Amino acid sequence: MLAYVRSKNQFLKDAPEIERHVQDAVKQKLKMSVGGSELESWRNSLGNKMFHLLNDDPAIPSDALIAIEYRPNRRNFRIDFVIAGLNNFGKEAIVVIELKQWSEIEFSELSDHVKVPYKGGPRDQIHPSYQAASYGGHLLHFNEYIYNNQVDVTTCAYLHNCQTEMVIKDLRFSHLLGDAPVFIDGQKAELQKFIKSKISQGVGEDMLRRVDSSPTKPSPQLAENIGSMLEGNEEFVLLDDQKTTLETIIHSSNKAKSGRKQVLIVKGGPGTGKSVIALNGLARLIKDRQNVNYVTPNAAPREVYGEELQKSKDGKRKFLVDVRELLRGSTVYVGCEPDDYDTLIVDEAHRLKKKGSFKKGGSQNQIVDIIQAARASIFFIDEAQIVTWTDIGKITTIEEHARALNAEVEHLTLTSQFRCGGSSDFLVWLDNALGISTGASGHHPIGDFDFKIFDDPLKLHHEIKQKNMVNNRSRLVAGYCWDWISRKDRKKFDIDIKKFNFHAKWNLTEHGGSWITKDSVNEIGCIHTCQGLEVDYVGVIVGPDLVVGNGELKTVPSARAKTDRSLHGFKADFKADPVAATERANQIIRNTYRVLMTRGMKGCYVYFTDQATADYFKNLLP
Repeated sequence: MLAYVRSKNQFLKDAPEIERHVQDAVKQKLKMSVGGSELESWRNSLGNKMFHLLNDDPAIPSDALIAIEYRPNRRNFRIDFVIAGLNNFGKEAIVVIELKQWSEIEFSELSDHVKVPYKGGPRDQIHPSYQAASYGGHLLHFNEYIYNNQVDVTTCAYLHNCQTEMVIKDLRFSHLLGDAPVFIDGQKAELQKFIKSKISQGVGEDMLRRVDSSPTKPSPQLAENIGSMLEGNEEFVLLDDQKTTLETIIHSSNKAKSGRKQVLIVKGGPGTGKSVIALNGLARLIKDRQNVNYVTPNAAPREVYGEELQKSKDGKRKFLVDVRELLRGSTVYVGCEPDDYDTLIVDEAHRLKKKGSFKKGGSQNQIVDIIQAARASIFFIDEAQIVTWTDIGKITTIEEHARALNAEVEHLTLTSQFRCGGSSDFLVWLDNALGISTGASGHHPIGDFDFKIFDDPLKLHHEIKQKNMVNNRSRLVAGYCWDWISRKDRKKFDIDIKKFNFHAKWNLTEHGGSWITKDSVNEIGCIHTCQGLEVDYVGVIVGPDLVVGNGELKTVPSARAKTDRSLHGFKADFKADPVAATERANQIIRNTYRVLMTRGMKGCYVYFTDQATADYFKNLLP
């Protein structure tokens, strides 16, 4: 949706009060209100810097189009500044300019990021070249008018307050700067030259209107490359009922094109291949030129799978911008037009939340947002993986909302086990040991899965490090019972088990959501960085939130760390209904350890901080 669109001439006339003009356009067209800080940034960037940039160079056509705050295809991002016209060959052209007021910039430990000062301290921000190129990539590969008419799209960033190139143009960002060059203070002439090399003639306002009204559909080039990304990768080969589920997804999606909304609910426990099927579904539907997203509430799988899909068979990165556009969080579908998407494939649907977005109103919950936004909605779910107070993903809840929206509901269940040594026996044993299953208690077989209980966390970590030396696919995780103090002070340790002189830190911030794939065996992950992912061997430290008293396994909500928000809301609900709140917290804690102990393909090693709990689990071993 276009907000402010004027010719260059009109923009120059509006410049003295540009913040008011843009504010009115954003409110009217985008239905959004803005605060004082954004108005100030418009005044500085648009009314001052961009005014002088365009006014001081008459060779930039006076009838070139200027678009400000452009939200393409109702997506949840806005492009700062667009100049549109015709290039030297008479073809329609667009220049995307990402504007930043940054003056001080430092290196970040995160890939493709920099650090910028804020009131609360330095904050990691995406490199503006990446940001600009991602917007350009979206236009090039998802806007049917642009790729059908071969509109020339180029991108750049203008840091008009920055006076040094030292960080922002460092060699480590060369792969980004090639796609979207950066111009800083004092380089106005260079940016003017860049614009003139792309825009040589003006164009009527209808050009941007055609772009804005174009259907959202993957380009043939994107469809071809995404479709080939999984080919030859053994990790994404489908077996048994996985293949049946994939073909059912394709059938539901095609059925929804000309009939009722379709909702497919796929139930499957840990290791049944839910994510593999979901990504194969994404690739197949993209290849069919459908408007489809892979959706997961968890950031960690999005980052890990995004990195995986960006690699070609020779290990090089490709389609950096485009692939990540297809892997999205669950908060972005608020306010979408009905049936805006052909298909939304939701992995980890048990982690969907009641509130659609913290920034937007009008949302009932994320389940409703997703079903409304797509003709076909696919939900992969395991209710025993609900691990936070705000998770609402239950099969009955999805069914209820689907029928209220006149959707046809279909169910599938995945049974083939590909994790935990391919043994369903271990999962049955674990569910009974944790008190999750309603089956009979007592001794159960655990199959050939390598499960061990350690009495010393140092020995446990040593064993995981030894396993990790083979292929960097073994990790240590823990219940979130220790505050994340190293986040602010890297010299401190988070987890301290004094009896064994064991000290360790939680996953480092520079690893982001992809901690599990980095060189990170010395750090400890938690539920938030490993759910939805897997390793060969997982080591698990069970904290004091799961203990044994009077021979009975119990949970202790108060033992969770203050920095963990998984049980945020428990205290308030406890005051209203102590019994219900206690039972809900009890289920969340048990589910958390079920998730942690089922991340391993080949083995799971456990240390219990409570000796009575260790003895309890040992006595349940066959």
